[in-house]
Amino acid sequence: MVRLRDGMWLPSEELQVEYAEDVYEITPQEDQQGMSLLCPTRHIFSRGNTLNQPTVTLDIKAEFDGVISLQATHWDGAQIKGPHFELFPDGKPSVQGAITKSDKGTTLSSGSLSATIHPDSRNFDIKFHSTNGSKYLTSLGNRSVGFAYGPKPNHPMQIGDMRDFKHYMFYQTNLAVGESVHGLGERFGAWNKVGQAVTLWNADGGTSSDQAYKNVSFWMSNRGYGVFIDNSGKVELEIGSERCCRVQTTVQGQRIKWYIIYGPTPKEVLKKYSILTGKPGKVPTWSFGLWLTTSFTTNYDESTVNSFLEGMKSRGSPVDVFHYDCFWMKAFTWTDFVFDSERFPDPKAQISRLKESGLCKKVCVWINPYIAQHGAAFKHAADNGYLLKRKNGDVWQWDLWQAGMGLLDVTNPKAVEWYVECLNGLFDKGVDALKTDFGERIPTLDVQWYDADIDPHKMHNYYAFAYNRIVYEALQKRFGKDEAVLFARAACAGTQRFPLQWGGDCESTPEALAESVRGGLSMGLSGFSYWSCDIGGFEGLPPPWIYKRWVAMGLLCSHSRLHGSNSYRVPWTIDGDDETEEGCSKTLAKWTALKTRLMPYIYAQAIESMEGGIPMSLRSVALEFPEDPTSWYLDRQFMVGSQLLAAPIFEESGEVEFYLPKGKWTSYFTNEVKTGPGWFKEKHAFGTLPLYVRENTILVLGSRKQVGPVYDYNADVEVALYQAAPGTQTTLVDAAGKVTATLTIGEDGKLKDVSELKGEVKVSESGRSLDGDAPVPIESL
Repeated sequence: MVRLRDGMWLPSEELQVEYAEDVYEITPQEDQQGMSLLCPTRHIFSRGNTLNQPTVTLDIKAEFDGVISLQATHWDGAQIKGPHFELFPDGKPSVQGAITKSDKGTTLSSGSLSATIHPDSRNFDIKFHSTNGSKYLTSLGNRSVGFAYGPKPNHPMQIGDMRDFKHYMFYQTNLAVGESVHGLGERFGAWNKVGQAVTLWNADGGTSSDQAYKNVSFWMSNRGYGVFIDNSGKVELEIGSERCCRVQTTVQGQRIKWYIIYGPTPKEVLKKYSILTGKPGKVPTWSFGLWLTTSFTTNYDESTVNSFLEGMKSRGSPVDVFHYDCFWMKAFTWTDFVFDSERFPDPKAQISRLKESGLCKKVCVWINPYIAQHGAAFKHAADNGYLLKRKNGDVWQWDLWQAGMGLLDVTNPKAVEWYVECLNGLFDKGVDALKTDFGERIPTLDVQWYDADIDPHKMHNYYAFAYNRIVYEALQKRFGKDEAVLFARAACAGTQRFPLQWGGDCESTPEALAESVRGGLSMGLSGFSYWSCDIGGFEGLPPPWIYKRWVAMGLLCSHSRLHGSNSYRVPWTIDGDDETEEGCSKTLAKWTALKTRLMPYIYAQAIESMEGGIPMSLRSVALEFPEDPTSWYLDRQFMVGSQLLAAPIFEESGEVEFYLPKGKWTSYFTNEVKTGPGWFKEKHAFGTLPLYVRENTILVLGSRKQVGPVYDYNADVEVALYQAAPGTQTTLVDAAGKVTATLTIGEDGKLKDVSELKGEVKVSESGRSLDGDAPVPIESL
């Protein structure tokens, strides 16, 4: 980490640090959309003080309503190499900036957000606040903006040769009393990042370390604002750590730029962030069903696959998507797109038989951008310049993961064209979705990209965006704009446009289950609507109780996949085929059926989430209850959409403690009503967990007879009312995401009209009907 000081009083031993001290000059733009600040690093008392000292230029610009950008530059002559984040992919909103002067200073306003520069030129202070003056957000105060050299030069003349020095730019925003910070991608440590040092640098580190597969340069404050750091390279943050009262952001280079986004609600912050970096893509209804994989290093062939799928169907958990992991290809050949001819002599026919038999609806296979030397694809790719090269012209190779592997050069249009041809070959065989694994270990030293304007340092994180985009758009071109589905591991800012992402390699422990929950919550506050994890844990063989608790949590994620490393995840292999109600098979069947029933609600929420740039599940409680201070510290529970609250269970005993915000909450399983705010304790068997329905909810449930996620969400439904006051509404959508019905509670407290619904419709006025449910032993503690 880059640390600027040694405590409060001493400078860093390793760095020479220069801070912007004065605002010597303010130059407004002619269109009043922004202004440029000339900031010397020493106070200016005379003309002589303007000599032999650096300056920092701050360009402050109104971007659109509630969003202001700020770029600090030391030497403006430095090249601006890419790759750059693709901002405003759906178009930039109009902006009406305004610059005003008063005794409080010079103010730039961008709709609801303003930045005010202190009127005293020797008092460096920039305050960010609501334009109406009702809300102070944060500020750049004394010694908060500047640059640093490392190592510390001994003489100014040394800076004439920068080859042996690193140059950093930094900001330090004020961290208020009680302020919490969230997001920054999929991070598995404490959900509130205050007190942490965070490096945004994609790494294959599993879920039990401070490394992350998905580093997103965006964070959100509980004070109603967010910050997007517009730098695709390494970003280092000290969040109330180096200085307890500041969030420090450091990048290497001559410029640093970020956008401050004012809500004031967290949902509004995320919506504006999605305008800036892109909205999540739409995913098809079939993707919400149950996914089953072969697992990673297990042995399997067609008969193994068939036995798994038949077993799942006979035990009440039919599979919607079957996934072939790495060994659909031969060892040492990944990724060459060639099925192992010994185990899969006719893959097209086999996939066709699977679908025709009804054992699964869709098929997914594992791929990645690493091309093994011993695979059929390597020579062709190397000979044609499709692989990343070293500076001397050699193909860049190493033996980590695959022997002699090369890396797809995503900056070479011909390489992309070739790779898409390979993908089309899979689609021709019946493959419908792709797991885009890896893409984190992207080299930065001794490499030469096809595009000479690429900065290898910036390409490291950005590669995840470029690679997943290639695959996602190939799927769209083949199957339709809204039918593309990935299962991606690596990500950076903007990758939410190419859903979906899963949480990487977790252990089969309760601690890892909690890590996954925290990772999903952080991902949700980073602009991603859809997220999944490896149910049961990836590494190791889960004990039956962990498997079953993870099943409950995993079927309440937006997407649900059973996947392991060297052991299968079909339920009968976990507990010796226990056929009792509390066995793995029946537990999985119960939760699969529950998700199927919830699909009218889930898909409507998914469409709403996509349009708002917010998480469908796991959604933090704070997104729905931002005024509740407790909600910003809840990292062991989550919302499924806006109306359901779920608390996974991490104890073998089935005991769980959870928090309910203000209002009346009804247990989905028993219709028992609890009143929040408050903490509650319960004890659950394996078929339930705390799943509470928020007051003022109209919950539409599919028929108990439905199997799988794809059906008519307007037909043969149950409409359950939960303390629904007059005016309460809900909408239903079809498979295309189009609103097909709006249900409303009238002034008499009754459902006004169900004529838009079809078939046999049941209305339950005090929670859902429990007829047909087996008794559930939930004990309040």
